Amino acid sequence: MGRTLVYPKAAYNTAHRHNECATYDLREIHTIINTTKILHVSFNSTDPAAGPYPAILPMIGQMGSFTHPSADLNEPLECYIHGYVSMRMASLARINDGLPVTIAASKVDGLVLSLTPYSHNYIYRSAVLFGHAQVVTDAEEKLFAMQLITDSVMSGRWEGSRTPPNGAELGATAILRVKIAGGSGKISEAGADDKKEDLESEQVTSRVWSGIAPVWEVIGQPIPAKTNAVKILPEYMDKFVQGENEISEKHATELAKAR
Repeated sequence: MGRTLVYPKAAYNTAHRHNECATYDLREIHTIINTTKILHVSFNSTDPAAGPYPAILPMIGQMGSFTHPSADLNEPLECYIHGYVSMRMASLARINDGLPVTIAASKVDGLVLSLTPYSHNYIYRSAVLFGHAQVVTDAEEKLFAMQLITDSVMSGRWEGSRTPPNGAELGATAILRVKIAGGSGKISEAGADDKKEDLESEQVTSRVWSGIAPVWEVIGQPIPAKTNAVKILPEYMDKFVQGENEISEKHATELAKAR
């Protein structure tokens, strides 16, 4: 069995509330990031006109390593984020020696329905990364990141589409590489935590349903565009849809049944 690498604890990434759910394990944190469709990236603008509020953007991103493409999720990785060339975040990353950013991802696996609203909860996974974003300027690294992100949308899609991107597409696309300084996550798999007096009250238990409603993402059957000329759905797409749905449903239902 290999080593379990963890992010070192620091003031900015140490969990305090419900720290029994906290994880600093690289594999667990990176897996949450890589399986979340939308990441929320926050940063502070140096422009007074932007106002006093931190900016937060929904973005597509993926953990990876250009220098070590075969690196495992249990190893130190960068987070590559896809954006538009003129977006404010990219402009700030070019001016500064790395723009400080925070990246957040969350997934809900179940609704915990207890006897009282006070004890309702979610079964969930969340991760937060802290690091500095820089614009990728190397052409090979940019293509690496674009393929990494494209295949995170649907495995095999890079090869299944018209590639490589042309000059105009490459010029309009900005890829940010976030060098990770630290991170942490929370994984809550607890079931209903009902009070003794409620559990012993037949009036309550006979009236109120309690348990867990599993939650998982479902990818629907692909619907062809009006301009689509491919008559049969490519095998890689069919396998991806079925495989992702089976994995998501199994994960959520097994968690619910185990509580």
